[in-house]
Amino acid sequence: MARGLARDHDEKRAALRKGAATYFAAHGFDRASMTGAAKSCGVSKALIYHYWSSKEDLLFDILDDHLGALLDVVETSRNAGIRGLIRAILTQYEDADAEHKLQIDALGVLPADRQKPLIETQKRLVQIMSDAVLLVQPDLAQDGARLRAATMSVFAVLNWFYMWHRPGRDMDRAAYADLATDFALGGLRAL
Repeated sequence: MARGLARDHDEKRAALRKGAATYFAAHGFDRASMTGAAKSCGVSKALIYHYWSSKEDLLFDILDDHLGALLDVVETSRNAGIRGLIRAILTQYEDADAEHKLQIDALGVLPADRQKPLIETQKRLVQIMSDAVLLVQPDLAQDGARLRAATMSVFAVLNWFYMWHRPGRDMDRAAYADLATDFALGGLRAL
């Protein structure tokens, strides 16, 4: 008789995913190991391998979970205008600095077939932001290159927040969301 999943299976998996993401981001995915991830999480290497068969499988799961949760929040906030969208993204990024860093630094190490669904999710996120940008500056619909540049510029203001923000020393996320929105709106309206 096959054993069922433990009641806390999903919670354990999420905690291991979070711990491994922090470890991979701190050490660089290419230099990190499953042994190091296990040690960093305070578990055995056998337990890590119980959940993932390889370091790449673990990376995929980290990125898939991170991007999937972000897409869920963005889809839910898409009708809240650019202000609501920016606030939702920055809120979702909270406590996800490691996952975000891995998305930027390590997605490209996955095989193409594993990258594809993640890139599709990224494209969907960009499309939703692009739609919000067009609501602010409809003239951009006439120039796809400028629309893409404007959309990616909004993401740039959001995506690098983790690099410089120091909780307790800098403004909080809500205040930064307002500043980032005012910055984006001012720039878009000036185009």
